[in-house]
Amino acid sequence: MFSSATSRRLFSALFVFLVLTGPSLECGPGRGPGRRRRPAKTTPLVYKQHVPNMSENTIGASGMSDGPITVTDQRYKDLETNNNPYIMFKDEEGDGSDRRMSQRCKDKLNRLAISVVNQWPGVKLRVTEAWDDSPHHKKESLHYEGRAVDITTSDRDRSKYGMLARLAVEAGFDWVYYESRGHIHCSVKSDSDAAIKMGGCFSGSATVFSKDNGQKALRDVQLGELVLSMSDKGVLEYSPLISFLDRDDNDRGLFYKLTTQDGFEVKLTAKHLIYISDSNETIETMSDTYEAVYADTVRVGQFVLLAGDEGSLPRFSQVARISVTREMGVYAPLTLHGTIVIDSVVTSCYAFINNVNVAHLAFAPMRAMYQLSRYSSFLSWTSGSWFDDLARSHQQNVTGIHWYAQLLYNVGTLFIDKSTLYVP
Repeated sequence: MFSSATSRRLFSALFVFLVLTGPSLECGPGRGPGRRRRPAKTTPLVYKQHVPNMSENTIGASGMSDGPITVTDQRYKDLETNNNPYIMFKDEEGDGSDRRMSQRCKDKLNRLAISVVNQWPGVKLRVTEAWDDSPHHKKESLHYEGRAVDITTSDRDRSKYGMLARLAVEAGFDWVYYESRGHIHCSVKSDSDAAIKMGGCFSGSATVFSKDNGQKALRDVQLGELVLSMSDKGVLEYSPLISFLDRDDNDRGLFYKLTTQDGFEVKLTAKHLIYISDSNETIETMSDTYEAVYADTVRVGQFVLLAGDEGSLPRFSQVARISVTREMGVYAPLTLHGTIVIDSVVTSCYAFINNVNVAHLAFAPMRAMYQLSRYSSFLSWTSGSWFDDLARSHQQNVTGIHWYAQLLYNVGTLFIDKSTLYVP
């Protein structure tokens, strides 16, 4: 017989599978569900081309520098050593520094090494530079943090470098540059960026409106507490906080800060959903005038929803400025409605999936378990059983990602197209 914890996860995994496979099939390309796309043509990069077409240290690419890492830095121990046998390391320093890199950089490099072997049998990926603490790079260089590598092929055939760059893009590097005739430069986002992690979060300075306590810090809200949110009819209502999908008081996250013309500000991670409209027409229904989009797709001139009193409709406020900031604390609250008002701005509780309806459906088990746990005193006959454990399993007010959110994401990556589910 399965343990209660195992039964809980099997039950949830089955539900998640059924929920996610249905919407993913309906969204299949072509005339019918699940029809295969023709493989896209792989085009080599040309000399001096970089992907994406923006500066390396912008948020849409590899992001800002966190500062150089030296051997005496506390962060040095977080760098990984790459011993992949399918990669050659130049290691001209003789100290193994070309094998040192961030975890994300290591993951993308290992993926690229497989692509190189498949593309050119008998040829390996070659790394000429990775982490470096010698001061011969530019000030903001990501080599100083182990977030950048310079690569060639092992045979040093320069005719292959354009395709090598394309393979690096497909391997998931956040910025790839055909920098010189002699190598390709690749870099990644910081491992500490909240946008890379599972949790779509709000910052440690975020506030909510509690029905009983007024405005209060999100980090201080208790499970079951009623906080201002928005119903599926677009009306502002109080909804219970049923869980934290992720929370870490000591994590330093990267947040998009949206500032409106009214002076309101909200900070959230790049792949967190927020309600946006292209116009400030009168709000009537949820689907007519606004939609939930990733925070990193919001543009100046669009409109966010500002909360008013309970029972009223939100009003529009135009986004005047978008900036990026790093703050301590990351929090991902989940309410029964699936929405929450943060710093007076209406936002979704969901992240990483750009269809808010699918996301809300996928979290139905947590809402059901919350409702069951409210009546657990009437279900004394289940006390100590796997069902009672399941009914209480939605609750999480501890550090880390909620097990159900982790499970949901892992299953989703198998069945949902990457155009719908964000996969770093």
